[in-house]
Amino acid sequence: MSGPGEIGPEDTKIVTLARSARARTGAAEGAAVRDTDGRTYAAATVALPSLALTALQAAVAAAVSSGAPGLEAAAVVTGAGVVDEASLAAVRDLAPAAPVLRADSSGAVQQIHTPESLT
Repeated sequence: MSGPGEIGPEDTKIVTLARSARARTGAAEGAAVRDTDGRTYAAATVALPSLALTALQAAVAAAVSSGAPGLEAAAVVTGAGVVDEASLAAVRDLAPAAPVLRADSSGAVQQIHTPESLT
């Protein structure tokens, strides 16, 4: 996992979408992914009696159900100090090399998970 550093405008966009999803629903987390065609998908934590998904799992599910061929990047906005393993696994299932950005509620990127950082 690498430190925050500078991110480009496309990554800034998915962080903004993740923040918006979280704020709109009041959920614990918001997430967004960008597919290999440049389309974006945003989601918030799903906590129903019959279904529980992290925000990142929900965003990946939205991308997959829309026919996304792969992912370029993902972002999650959370108050947690880490991106949970289930969320990272959902991204890795579709895109083993995609970076996963973890941002705080202000949108400041705190960590960037890459495949190299997970070994």
